Amino acid sequence: MKLLLDEMWAPAIAQALRDRGHEVAAVAERPDLQGLPDEAIFAAAQAEGRVIVTENVVDYLPLAADAMRAGRAYPPIIYTTNRAYPRASRRTAGRLVVALDSLLATRDTIDSEHWFD
Repeated sequence: MKLLLDEMWAPAIAQALRDRGHEVAAVAERPDLQGLPDEAIFAAAQAEGRVIVTENVVDYLPLAADAMRAGRAYPPIIYTTNRAYPRASRRTAGRLVVALDSLLATRDTIDSEHWFD
């Protein structure tokens, strides 16, 4: 399973996961994706066969729902919450790496969505 970390997640998280043998990219380290609207990130993840990791439920949940209603394929999404993974905490990056590493080690795919909350 290949991941694409949305812009709120630091490239260091992607690097730590790559160091553990996973195929992970971060929007923040990809000049072709930086600053693009969520619809473009959603489309890029679909085109690349990546699972999006985001805290942005407000924008991505409707994108997935619209694609589902239209019968279009869409990328799976792993949702995080600021409550469970507060970005202001220095420990969050390490905790998210451990959680994603564990998920990647035990699952080959995610059908539509997965929640870390």
